[in-house]
Amino acid sequence: MPAIASVAEADLSLFRRELDGFVPDRIFDAHAHLWARAHVPQGSNPVFESIAQEVVGLEEYRRFMAAMLPGREIAGGLFIPGAVGAQGGDLIAENELVAREVAADGRCRGALLIAPEMDDETVRAEVRRLRPAALKCYHLRSKSQPTWDAEIPMYLPEAQVQVAHEEGLCIVLHMVRSRALADPSNQSWIRCYCERFPKMKLILAHAGRGFNPYHTIEGIGMLRDLPNLWCDMSAVTEVGACEAIIRALGHGRLLYGSDFPVSHLRGRCVSVGDGFVWLYEETLNWETVSFQPVQPTLVGLESLRALKQAAWHCHLSDRQVEDIFYNNAVHLLGVDGRSVDHSI
Repeated sequence: MPAIASVAEADLSLFRRELDGFVPDRIFDAHAHLWARAHVPQGSNPVFESIAQEVVGLEEYRRFMAAMLPGREIAGGLFIPGAVGAQGGDLIAENELVAREVAADGRCRGALLIAPEMDDETVRAEVRRLRPAALKCYHLRSKSQPTWDAEIPMYLPEAQVQVAHEEGLCIVLHMVRSRALADPSNQSWIRCYCERFPKMKLILAHAGRGFNPYHTIEGIGMLRDLPNLWCDMSAVTEVGACEAIIRALGHGRLLYGSDFPVSHLRGRCVSVGDGFVWLYEETLNWETVSFQPVQPTLVGLESLRALKQAAWHCHLSDRQVEDIFYNNAVHLLGVDGRSVDHSI
């Protein structure tokens, strides 16, 4: 099973050689997780259990990120509860943990983990109690089986989107279905929600779930006219999805995200046919898959390499790269001091 890895000299060597001149000094991480082991059912997510600390808050997060991105200031982030995919996980406790952590740092924002069975008034009450900047839904909490084929309303009901609209919130959406953003149902519901609820800001996680980049390449152009649509590029390790987003939506709608702790797994995601495969350090014997020894690096570094290549292909300036790493997210979330409209 995949496990969190310590940053090794080979990882730092790769960073210095390929990424040191690309990654800006200041970073806002628009997709990262905080959690407590006690709130996540045992065995539901071995990645979270591979870190010894009982609580992984902002301090631990920053320690891990500083090791992977030396010399960079992690100036803030949008933090998501770690029990995101855990059936039976303690949503209330995880949401409270994230709210406490971000409350201590004015540059950070939290996401409220929601479940489809929560009615709109329950969601609204939790929003006003904990003051998140975003809602976070996840397909594993859907009653539809198999959840990997669930349509968006099965894990993000319209009533919850209306709360986001009325409260001026973002929604972080990790869509499913086999063809992700190329799926007509996903496209239709994204358009429906964005047009019906214009004060809701929709963030498509993982470059529109572009783990197979051809799905994002095929689908993103259909949504280019939606002004309240953004994408983060967290955990995407192939270039095509980020490049397609930049070309269709503009660089101002792409956000850097680490997907910590996934960032600190060794391996990468590879598109295969009309799907994708995650290859981790533990997946195979890396010494036998090539004519010379191969040592996988961290997913977070592979993701940065893909973003760098997309920026190069799209001829982005240094300032535009800085926007992706910092300015786009802080403007979207109101971290830069601009007022955020919470009116109905």
